[in-house]
Amino acid sequence: MNASFGIDHPLLATHDINALRKLLSDLGFTMTPIGEHPWGTSTSLAMFEGCLLEIMGIYDASLIDEVPAGDFRFGRHVYEHLQQREGVALTALHSLDSVTDAEHAERAGLNVAGHLEFGRTVTLPNGATDHTKTTLALLPNTRFPRLSFFLCQQHRPELIYVPEWLAHPNTVHGICGVHIVAATEHHDELNKLFANLYSSTRMQQHGFSCTTANGIVQVRTKHAFLEHIGPLPEAVAGDSSPFIAGMDLSVEDPEKLCSFIDRSELPHKKIDNGVMLLCPERTANTVLRFLRKP
Repeated sequence: MNASFGIDHPLLATHDINALRKLLSDLGFTMTPIGEHPWGTSTSLAMFEGCLLEIMGIYDASLIDEVPAGDFRFGRHVYEHLQQREGVALTALHSLDSVTDAEHAERAGLNVAGHLEFGRTVTLPNGATDHTKTTLALLPNTRFPRLSFFLCQQHRPELIYVPEWLAHPNTVHGICGVHIVAATEHHDELNKLFANLYSSTRMQQHGFSCTTANGIVQVRTKHAFLEHIGPLPEAVAGDSSPFIAGMDLSVEDPEKLCSFIDRSELPHKKIDNGVMLLCPERTANTVLRFLRKP
C-alpha cells in the first residue's frame, strides 16, 4: 500500500479524453467510465493498489471556477494548462491524513491553498452501491505551475481499491516513478523543496532524485532526459519552466503488455527490464515506460 506523500496520480490533461481512454483500453488497461467533477473536468481512471493512472479533460468550461479552494480553482488550473498544451497539469500525492500532511507540506515550503471534499456513487462488483469520500489539500506552485501538487486522502479506500478493478489484462500494477525536466538553474530550488518534503535527495549527473513512499522522483535537465530516457514531443520542447515529462509504471509481464501494444500498432521499443512507448504525443505529451521490478 501507498503512504503519505507517495506518488498517487499525475493528472494527464488531454483535449480528447475519449480517444486517450480508448488508446489506454487498447493497451490493456481496465479504464473506468468517464466521470465528471463539479468544477468542469472529466475523468477516467486505471486503478492500482494505492495509486492510479488518471486522464482528465474539460467537459464544461462554464464550471471551471466552481468549488474553489481559497484562491485556487481546480478546473481553471487544468483548463489553462490545456490552453497551452496537453500534459501533466497537477500531481496527486497520497495522503493518510490530509490535515496533518498539509501541515507538513507547509513546513516544507509548499503553499496550501485550501481543501476540497467530494464523493461519488459507485456500484460494486456484487451490485451494491455506496458513496466514496475524498479530501484534497491543494498545493499550487505559482512559480512552477506544472509542478503543482495536491494531497489526496481516500476516506473509504475499500470503495476505491476493489480487487476486481485493480486487475489489468496487460499486467500493469502501479506507478513506480516520475521524471521531471528542469533547467540547471532551477535544480537548487527544486532540490531544497524535495529535500524538505522527503527528508533527503540523492545527487546524480545532471540532476537529482528522491525516494517517495511509492516510487522515485527524478529531476534531470532536458539534455539528460534525451540521453537517458528518450526524445520529448515537439509541444514541450520549448518549455522553460519545470514539468513532468515521463511516468514509469510497474508491469508483471512485459511480454503480455507488448502483445497489447503490438495489436495497437503503437511505436515502442524494448528497454532494460521493460518497454517504452515512442509516441508521447498520443499519451498527453508524456513519455510512458513500463518496468518489471525485480
